[in-house]
Amino acid sequence: MTETDVLVPWPQLDQRHGPWPDGVRVHVWDGVTPASELPQDALDAVEFWVMPYAVPDADRLLPRLPRLRAVQSLSAGVEKLQPLLPEGVTLHNGRGLHDASTAEHALGLILAAQRELPRWAADQVAGRWDPHFTRSLADSRVAIVGYGSIGSALEARLLACEADVVRVARRARPDERVHAIADLPELLPGLDIVVLVLPENPATVGLFGPKEMAALPDGALVVNVGRGRTLDTEALLAETATGRLRAALDVTDPEPLPADHALRHAPGVLITPHVAGGSAAFRPRAERLIAEQIRRWAAEEELLNLFPRP
Repeated sequence: MTETDVLVPWPQLDQRHGPWPDGVRVHVWDGVTPASELPQDALDAVEFWVMPYAVPDADRLLPRLPRLRAVQSLSAGVEKLQPLLPEGVTLHNGRGLHDASTAEHALGLILAAQRELPRWAADQVAGRWDPHFTRSLADSRVAIVGYGSIGSALEARLLACEADVVRVARRARPDERVHAIADLPELLPGLDIVVLVLPENPATVGLFGPKEMAALPDGALVVNVGRGRTLDTEALLAETATGRLRAALDVTDPEPLPADHALRHAPGVLITPHVAGGSAAFRPRAERLIAEQIRRWAAEEELLNLFPRP
């Protein structure tokens, strides 16, 4: 490729990751600067766009990119973005960028719930202490439902905490000791903790519902760091209202969660606002991916992380 224009979300990437290949012209849009300030003649030439991360309406720029051929998202879940792209434009996701951050956050949610950290924090502020034994992650049986790259990263951390890990994915992979989602009915009664790391698609919406929750033993913990709609909110509210199940959620349905939503006040429920992937570990990994993708683009090599069209 002799000359090509790319649009990236951060400036000075070449200073941290080496000079850009010959013929590559780099433009910057962070998603915060008004798009109206971007010169149209520069946008007319852009062929490869790295979208700014966590900017909900960044796709508003698409109509102004007539020569666009490839889009790199820094998010792992791109199901809602794909239908917006013109025919012939390839989409590449941020698979792997959030593995460490999300796994770390999931582990934090589990430990906070098992060791009752919210209760201790409340007692600290109230000026009282009520020492008692709590549950433990060690020796707990934990199922990771959606065993991909994030699930694998979480497994490593759980094993370090001496938990017993059960791998569950869409399809069974006996050679990797991975159960199929269809096996959940027989697995659930023996679990202490279930961690959902599922994408949102027609097969996963509402996948973990009343039947699945009813199959869990009393006191089990349901964790969701995937997508909110994979978990039935009403069923979860019914189970937590009685104290039978507990939950630790980074994603919810609806999302964002209204200030007066019942989940916010449900007993035994810990919630964070979809921030599992947002840590200092993200930026360096994202920059390395961008640099590698631009190198491949300039060399006319296959780009990483292609998200297939349905």
